[in-house]
Amino acid sequence: MQAKKRYILVVLSCAFLAYCYFGGYRVKKLFNLNTNTFDNLPSFIISQNRINYHSSLSVKANNQFNNIILHKYENENSRSKHFKDIDDLYETPEYNRLRTDHQRSMNSNSNNNNNFNSCTMETCFDFTKCYDDFLVYVYPSEPLNTLGTTTPPVSANYQKILTAITESRYYTSDPEKACLFVLAIDTLDRDSLSEDLVRNVPQRLQRLPYWNNGKNHIIFNLYSGTWPSYHELGLGFDPGQAILAKASMSIQTMRHGFDVSIPLFHKHFPLRSGHTGMITANNFPVNKKHLLAFKGKRYVHGIGSETRNSLFHLHNGRDIVMVTTCRHGKSWRELQDGRCDEDNREYDRYDYETLLQNSTFCLVPRGRRLGSFRFLEALQAGCIPVLLSNSWVLPFHPHIDWKQAAIWGDERLLLQVVDIVRSISPSKIMALRQQTQILWERYFSSIEKIVFTTFEIIRERLPDYPVRNGLIWNSSPGALLTLPTFSDNLRDLPFYLDRLGYEPRANFTAVIFVQVGQPINPQSALYKLVKSITKSQFVNRILILWAADQKVPSRKRFPATGHVPLHIVTSLNIPQMQTHSSLNIAAGATDERPSISQRFQPHPLIETDAILSLDEDAILNTEEIDFAYNVWKFFPERIVGFPARAHFYDDSKNTWGYTSKWTNYYSIVLTGAAFYHRYYNYLYTNFLSHLLLKTVQQSSNCEDILMNMMVSHVTRKPPIKVTQRKAYKDRDSVRSPWNDPDHFIQRQSCLNTFVAVFGYMPLLKSNMRLDPVLYKDAVSNLRKKYRQIELVGKR
Repeated sequence: MQAKKRYILVVLSCAFLAYCYFGGYRVKKLFNLNTNTFDNLPSFIISQNRINYHSSLSVKANNQFNNIILHKYENENSRSKHFKDIDDLYETPEYNRLRTDHQRSMNSNSNNNNNFNSCTMETCFDFTKCYDDFLVYVYPSEPLNTLGTTTPPVSANYQKILTAITESRYYTSDPEKACLFVLAIDTLDRDSLSEDLVRNVPQRLQRLPYWNNGKNHIIFNLYSGTWPSYHELGLGFDPGQAILAKASMSIQTMRHGFDVSIPLFHKHFPLRSGHTGMITANNFPVNKKHLLAFKGKRYVHGIGSETRNSLFHLHNGRDIVMVTTCRHGKSWRELQDGRCDEDNREYDRYDYETLLQNSTFCLVPRGRRLGSFRFLEALQAGCIPVLLSNSWVLPFHPHIDWKQAAIWGDERLLLQVVDIVRSISPSKIMALRQQTQILWERYFSSIEKIVFTTFEIIRERLPDYPVRNGLIWNSSPGALLTLPTFSDNLRDLPFYLDRLGYEPRANFTAVIFVQVGQPINPQSALYKLVKSITKSQFVNRILILWAADQKVPSRKRFPATGHVPLHIVTSLNIPQMQTHSSLNIAAGATDERPSISQRFQPHPLIETDAILSLDEDAILNTEEIDFAYNVWKFFPERIVGFPARAHFYDDSKNTWGYTSKWTNYYSIVLTGAAFYHRYYNYLYTNFLSHLLLKTVQQSSNCEDILMNMMVSHVTRKPPIKVTQRKAYKDRDSVRSPWNDPDHFIQRQSCLNTFVAVFGYMPLLKSNMRLDPVLYKDAVSNLRKKYRQIELVGKR
């Protein structure tokens, strides 16, 4: 019996050991697997790396809902692991349900959606219309429709879109020259319950002479669908092969590389420029009074209610403020729940604008639709957006790198949002906040910028048009002000030199604008000016732009220039042009009436980065020129020069004023004696609105003010004045147009016209002047590098 017991005990012990060995190995394997799984979970600290840089969808012609395609970064190796995490975020039952519902809705209406889903730029866009230029045609309004009623009204925002286009360089009144077509039919609000809804759109589209099933057309839309489903493609008409520039787009419906996601903006959004960002300084500590804040509507039931109904769990009334109200809509009292009264009392304690400006992070949950007004409001306020809107394609994806300006959360992981924002370092917060201001000012502060950015994204899809890289799109001054047709090398652009560690190319080209054309002799201002420039050690060549009625003087009247080439550039409209073999005389075509803006036209003879712009009667010595050039090399993105002027606001007249008085500040450096980068000639000629250039042409004045405003608009920096010289004109030039009594009045009028077209005052004030180090120091003049500069005021 004892042996039997021992035998049973031994068998049980062996069985237990075997179970522990094999079972423990399996448990260890599962533990290691789970540990690796936890380590590989996606990080939600970096905002857009999970959804925004997901490509929308690659939809085949058979209406199958395919796998998500990741947008290719410039550096794929450093981000490949992160993209794998993004796939995990969407492989969930909820996402699969959305994908199944989307496929079912598409298959239920396959005849209408087949062309829509399969559209790409190659299949639904005619590139041949865009070979000559990228021009946009706007259909005229319908005088009377076939139903015998008047033309449907156009909302204020859609009228702003049409105005921005028709007053821009994109616009053409000739449909044969157009690359894109824009409807005169207001398609912004397609909610069937909205009072702004335009009806009978399908019939109106069929009457358009160039509709062609929407090919080469673009449709702007902010609201689609209605209660209760708010279907994303519920436009009430078939867009066909038209490009959708639409707010609240999801990765399920956006046609990657074809449609454009735009932001949702409110009814009072400005046409041009609008308000600048609210962050004027970036100071430590970077955390504001509230770490995370939200104030907005709460939906008791229906789509978009899940997240907002749970926000009260995060609210602590101190650094986390989450206040909502169900007090909206006509029947809110009938639909209110038990928490409405308490929420409303807490909601009324906080002012929305104050909360925005005093919060480090602002929660941006989805509403009934994926997009929200709060997104742009947070950007403007410098409050870093924390997004809770799964599958939303952020505006202008993928050109804008939203991970530099926003944090992306997950609606399913709401309670982790607070831990996420608390874990972000102060340096990261500062970088995010700075980027919100850059993106706001460059792309989102006005309807005009939103429309133009949309056009430039489409333009970059053309086969032969150069593509801007991510650095240009996501840094100041942005893609709208960086014209890729100028150069594909960032070294040729003034605002990227310091960032990339480059210096401007050596030497400068002097461009002298001759408008009066006085006789050339050793005592004339032009003769002395050419002589002073020739002595400079940095001059590359001299261009004389002859815009005077007089004939070009003979070569012997100009001083000897030695090794420095001298060229005279004339206009074709000058009668009986005289050509001299000793000079290189070029001809440039101008309008019927030559504009004073021709002094800023790009010219192939200008090969240096630096341009010294001069009037014919400017009086500068060689040392002044050399000193100003050396200063400009440190500030190649700015205008650096001698004569300064200022602007001010006249409260009594509610207008901007212009003054040449000696004040403690300046905001303009006249281009009659100034250095600037040659890119600004190209930008002036190819970017500025025709309305601005027409103002200069009609007044034959103000081109220097316009150049200053453009450069300040691009850089958001003031010009730089050098040396003490205040008078830079030859007083003997009595025929100069600058001596005209109406000249000053014209310039003040120009200033206000320019502000109206820009939409704001771009000029910035400065009280800094740069002089040589030993300027007027009590030391021997022999120790000073620029000895002649001090003698200027004594003459």
